[in-house]
Amino acid sequence: MSENRDNYWADEDEDEETTNVYESDTDLVKKLRKALKVEQRKNKELETSYSEITKAQKERILKDVLASKGVSPKIAQFIPADIEASEDAISAWLDNNGDVFGYTPSDKSKVNQEDISSMKKMDAVLTGAETPISSDDLQNRIANAESEDEIISILSGQ
Repeated sequence: MSENRDNYWADEDEDEETTNVYESDTDLVKKLRKALKVEQRKNKELETSYSEITKAQKERILKDVLASKGVSPKIAQFIPADIEASEDAISAWLDNNGDVFGYTPSDKSKVNQEDISSMKKMDAVLTGAETPISSDDLQNRIANAESEDEIISILSGQ
């Protein structure tokens, strides 16, 4: 009979099992570990290059927006890093905080007088135009006309 009736595992057995796990690895497991390390290295390289490209792209967008607004590119260092790299977000930040740097947002472009006169001409042309509802009514009237004279008067607008 065994003296160890409590069924406790001996500490010696546990140490032997954990050390033997790596010693008894098959070639497949070794190859998989090696492949995992290679993939992890590639992943890290890709992450660093992605962050560099993203940073360069944001700097370029920032530079272009500031140049289009006629603002010194030195202001870029004061724009927070968490601002989205889009023209709208940068313009909004510049409109809100530009007075600190002496920037005043330009007024919205006014409508050209030539465009206003063109719009008035289009409105005058469309004033008497048929709408889809009235054209349906016109078709019904023509379809229900009883004489040629009635059709002519409908078409002439009388």
